[in-house]
Amino acid sequence: MLRKKNSEEVKDVLIKEHQNKSDHYGSLETSRNIAHFELNTCNKGDICREDYLNFFRDGHTQIDFVLVWEAKLNDEEKKGKDENKGSESGDHLEMKTEETYKNWRKKFLQNLVSAGLKMEEYMTEDKKTRVHYVLLHAPWNVLCYYAEELSLRVPLQAIPNVSSNWSAKVLEKLRISNVMYEELPAIPMSHYTCQFKVNKLSRFLGSDNHDTFFTNTQRHQILYEILARTPYGQQKRGEVGVDRLLNEEIFTAAFPLHDGPYEIPSKDFASHTLTLRQMLYRYWAQWGKWNKYQPLDHIRKYFGEKIALYFAWLGFYTGWLLPASVVGTLVFIMGIFLMLFDTPAMEICSNKEEYLMCPICKICPYWNISSICTTYKAGLLFDHGGTIFYSIFISLWAVTFLEYWKRTNATLAHHWDCFDFQESEERPRPEFTAMAPLSMRNPITGTEEPYFPEWNRTKRILTGSMAIVVMIAVVLIFLISVILYRAIVSILVAKSGNGVLQASALHIASFTGSLVNLIFILILSRIYISLAHFLTRWEMHRTQSMYDDAFTFKVFVFQFVNFYSSPIYIAFFKGRFVGYPGHYNTLFSIRNEDCKAGGCLIELAQEMLVIMVGKQVINNIQEFIVPKLLNWRHKHKLHRKEKAKEKVVAMDPWERDYQLLSCEGLFDEYLEMVIQFGFITIFVAACPLAPLFALLNNWVEIRLDAQKFVCEYRRPVVERAQGIGIWFYILEVITYLAVISNVSCLSGK
Repeated sequence: MLRKKNSEEVKDVLIKEHQNKSDHYGSLETSRNIAHFELNTCNKGDICREDYLNFFRDGHTQIDFVLVWEAKLNDEEKKGKDENKGSESGDHLEMKTEETYKNWRKKFLQNLVSAGLKMEEYMTEDKKTRVHYVLLHAPWNVLCYYAEELSLRVPLQAIPNVSSNWSAKVLEKLRISNVMYEELPAIPMSHYTCQFKVNKLSRFLGSDNHDTFFTNTQRHQILYEILARTPYGQQKRGEVGVDRLLNEEIFTAAFPLHDGPYEIPSKDFASHTLTLRQMLYRYWAQWGKWNKYQPLDHIRKYFGEKIALYFAWLGFYTGWLLPASVVGTLVFIMGIFLMLFDTPAMEICSNKEEYLMCPICKICPYWNISSICTTYKAGLLFDHGGTIFYSIFISLWAVTFLEYWKRTNATLAHHWDCFDFQESEERPRPEFTAMAPLSMRNPITGTEEPYFPEWNRTKRILTGSMAIVVMIAVVLIFLISVILYRAIVSILVAKSGNGVLQASALHIASFTGSLVNLIFILILSRIYISLAHFLTRWEMHRTQSMYDDAFTFKVFVFQFVNFYSSPIYIAFFKGRFVGYPGHYNTLFSIRNEDCKAGGCLIELAQEMLVIMVGKQVINNIQEFIVPKLLNWRHKHKLHRKEKAKEKVVAMDPWERDYQLLSCEGLFDEYLEMVIQFGFITIFVAACPLAPLFALLNNWVEIRLDAQKFVCEYRRPVVERAQGIGIWFYILEVITYLAVISNVSCLSGK
C-alpha cells in the first residue's frame, strides 16, 4: 500500500529538483487529473527501432517492462454471428467474457499511463493469432517516487570489491596455482548505500545521470510494483494488479527484457563489449566452466539476490561435498582391501563344495556356503570398521557445513547490502483477493481489503492435514506392496527350475524391487505436488510468502516419507522380525524378509544408489531436454511455416524473449538438493560413495540451472533476500535426523 503523505508536496519537490520533459508524476493517488494517454503503435516490419536494442522507436527511451497478450483473429467473426443469432449460447457467453476482459485490459493500460508510464505497442500475426506487445517505460520522476516508496538502496560511495573466497586466499598464501580462478571483465563495484530520498538526491553517487542512476534491476522492481498496484476494475472485488490478470489469462506474459541475445557475436570479441547476459553465458553457463568459481557478483547484478544466493548455496554445498567424497572414496577403497584380504571371506570362497547348509525355506534345496562368496565380499565393501568412522565424520561434516554456510551467508548478505533486509508489507495474493468471501478495513491504510476468517483457515489446514496423513498412508501401503513383491518374486524365481536364476533369486527380487519402488516414488511425487498445490490454495493464505512456506512444508513432509521410507525400513526394520526355524513370522501368510548373507547394508546401498542416482539422472535428462522441447514448441507456435517464408526484419527483442519459457522459480531446485542432502547424511553408512555421486551430479546441476536462467528462461523480476529461507531450517532438521540415524546404525553394530 502507498504510504500516507502529502503527494502534492512531493510532486513539487520532484519537479523542482529534477527538470524533466515528462508531464507525468508517478503516484497513483496524485495522477487522477492526468489525462494524457501516450500510446504509440508500430506494426511488424516497420523500420522504427535498432535491432537488439531495448529502446522505443525513438532510439533512446529505455524499455523497462513488456506486457503480452494473444488474440484469435476470428473472434470478431464469431462475435458477429452470435449477435445475429441473438441467443445466449455458450459461444455468446464466451464472447461476453472476452469483451469484459478487453475492457479490463484497456482500463489497466489507461491506469498505467495515468500513473506516469510511457507505452508503445507492437503487433505480430499469422493466419490464426495476433500477438500484442506493450512496451513500458518509467520516466525519471516516476522512478524517484517509487524508489522512495519501496525504500530502494542507492550508492553513496564506491569501495573496492574485495573477494571473500576463502579457498582463493588459502591457495594464494600457499603459493599454489588456483585453477578455479578466472579473470572476469566488468566486476561490479561495491558501494556504501542508504535508502533513497528525493530531497537528498544530490548526495547520491551518479545522481547527475538520470539514465544510469537506477540500475536495470531496480527499474524492473519499480515497474513490477506499479503493475502489481494498478487497478483494472473494482478494488473491493480484488480487481487489482497484473498477477491476477495473468491468472485470468487476460495477459499471457509480463516480463522485463534480457540484455540482448546471449550468443557471443564472434570469436574475436573484446570482453568489455559484452553485455552482462553474454558475460554470464561466456564465463558461467558453459560446460567448460565446471571447474571455475561462479561469478556471484555478476549473477546478483543480473538476477538479484534471491537467485544469486541459491547459486551461492549450491556452489558452497558442492564445494563441501569434495572432502566428503574424498573420505568416502578412501573408506570404499579400504573396503576393497578388506574384501581381498579378509580371512573369513577367503575361507568361504576357497571351500567349493565342502560345507553344505540347510535349506532356507521348505521348497529350497541344500546349498553350499561357497555360493555366498560374492555377496559376502560385497558386504565387506560397506560393512566394516571404516564405515563407523565415516558415519561419525559425516555427522560432524553436516553440522560444520551448516555453521560455515551461516557465516558465508552473512558475509554475502553484508557484501550485497541485504543483511538487514526485511520485506515490506506484502500485498494479498491474486487468488486470495478473488476468492475471499469478506472484506475488512485495514487499520493502517484505511482501505478495504479482502479478508478470510482465521478460524476457517485453521479448519481447512486441519482438514488438509488429514489428506497429508492419507497420502503418507498410501506411501506406506506401496512400501508394503514392494516388500510383498520382493518376497513373491524370490519364491517364483526359486521355483523356476533354472539353476542360474535360483542362485540369484534374492538378488533379482531385491534389484527389481528397488526399480519398482523408484517408479512408485516418482509417480506419487507428481500426484502429491498437484494435491499440495490444491490444498494450499484451498487454505486461503493471504500472502505469497505464507503460501510458499505452507506449500514447502507439505511437500517436504510427504517427500521425506516418500523417498526415505524404503531405506528406513531396510536400515532399521528388515531382518529384525524374521523369527527362527520352525516359527517364522509372516506378513499376509508370506514369511518376513531377512537380510542376505552380506547383511542389510549392501541392500541399503543398492536401494540408495537406485533411488538417489536414478532420480538424479532422470531429473538431469528432464532439465536438459524438456526446456528445449518447450522452447521449440513455443517458437513453432509463434512462427509458422507460412510466416517463415516472408521476408521480415530481424526479430525484435521483446518477441525473442517472449519465445522463452516463463521462469519457474527455485522450489524444485531446492527440493532436489535437500532430498539429496538427506540421502548423503542419513544413510551414508550404507554407501560411502554417495557424496561422490552427489558431487558429480551437482557439477552438472550448476551448469544446467545456469543455462536455464541465462538461455531458456525469460528474465525474472529480481527479488531481494538475505538467505535461503525455510530451506535452511529444513536442512537443520535433516542434520539432526542424520546424527540420530548414524548413532542408531553404530549402536546396531
